[in-house]
Amino acid sequence: MIRIAPVGRALAVAAATSLALTACGGGGDTATQASESAAPASSSSSAPAAAKGDGTLTLGTLLPQTGSLAFLGPPEFAGVDLALKEINEAGGVLGKPVEKFDTDSGDTTTNIASQSVDKLLAQKADAIIGAASSSVSESVIDKITGAGVVHFSPANTSDKFTTINDHGLYFRTAPPDKLQGRVLGDLVVSDGNDTVAIMAMQDSYGTGLADQVEKTVTEAGAQVVERVDYDPKAPDFSADIAKIKAKNPKGVVLIGFEETAKVIGELVKQGMPASKHKWYMVDGNMSNTNYVKMPKGTLEGVKGTYPGASAPDSFRKDLVEVDPKLEDFTYAPESYDAANLIALAAEAAKSDAGADIAAKLAEVSKGGEKCKNFKECVDLLKAGKDIDYDGISGPVEFNEAGDPAVATIGIYQYGDDNKYPVKALEYRTGNIEG
Repeated sequence: MIRIAPVGRALAVAAATSLALTACGGGGDTATQASESAAPASSSSSAPAAAKGDGTLTLGTLLPQTGSLAFLGPPEFAGVDLALKEINEAGGVLGKPVEKFDTDSGDTTTNIASQSVDKLLAQKADAIIGAASSSVSESVIDKITGAGVVHFSPANTSDKFTTINDHGLYFRTAPPDKLQGRVLGDLVVSDGNDTVAIMAMQDSYGTGLADQVEKTVTEAGAQVVERVDYDPKAPDFSADIAKIKAKNPKGVVLIGFEETAKVIGELVKQGMPASKHKWYMVDGNMSNTNYVKMPKGTLEGVKGTYPGASAPDSFRKDLVEVDPKLEDFTYAPESYDAANLIALAAEAAKSDAGADIAAKLAEVSKGGEKCKNFKECVDLLKAGKDIDYDGISGPVEFNEAGDPAVATIGIYQYGDDNKYPVKALEYRTGNIEG
């Protein structure tokens, strides 16, 4: 399926606003975790029904409270909550406080996400922030955009979303994996690894990122001696690690989610610790909570990448005030920026309807007077100015595909406490299409 190009996106939004309203049902509880299963929506390429605004911007979150990416949930929820706190303190959107409903995205082993989307549509969400998992978002994108609602992920990195049929309603603040894959592949080779093994979970995220890493490593003159695309639900990974061990690579790239802890345990068991073979990880398994119970020094020296510029200390402090238990900050900036951009687009459109918001998202992200928070930006809008929101996660600046055209990837390194610091070793910024 082909993603709608600039003119096509505008036509799709115009078509959506000209269609009759399709009712989504009544209201429901606020901040509710979904638990019942529902079948995912079938794929459709027809234009979505127009969701009319009611004057109140309503956001839904579809973020992981359970499942293989549950460790990403707290910082993502905190990012959205901090943005909404600031937005409502500044007077809200369209003169009213923004409303929010929280739900669980689960992961691809359940239908929690589909049921959660049903709940959010019934609660008349104008935009849904989530999911963290690319595969989960892929499973519900038809249902969300088919209802004329903005689907905005702070963490999807699969390249598939650049060309997916989304009716012009899908956006993300996390860059596609082609940039992270290039940065990670360059890092692996520059560290002196001329033989590399890749172990990647088998889904749109894992396979796509592994493809880009393999391409970059090979083009740089190194050799990928073994690649294993594995089932993340497998009971153990002993046979997979045995294949890698047989090739004796200098570097091992691990692409996955929380099951990476089991993979690491097997690497150590089979005599392939990070002290002998250089390990590399990615945003899906970079965590400060997933490995802390392992023996001290298990991850010492391990490097990994995840998207996003350096977040100011003041931002992290504000996040901790929202959630005092916060330990990971991954994708908090992207979640914060997603909520702010949606709110600013609604203000620019003078409407909370999904299609109207989508039509203004690119406009508020580039080309105007620069501003860095909702209050500063909305004051400019009310003064009749064109704005360019530069967020905590970076400049954003959506291209015609709803992707950030320019992005930053941080390179982090674990210490002997099996945690990585909030500041990266370095940050590399590049064009998505570079």
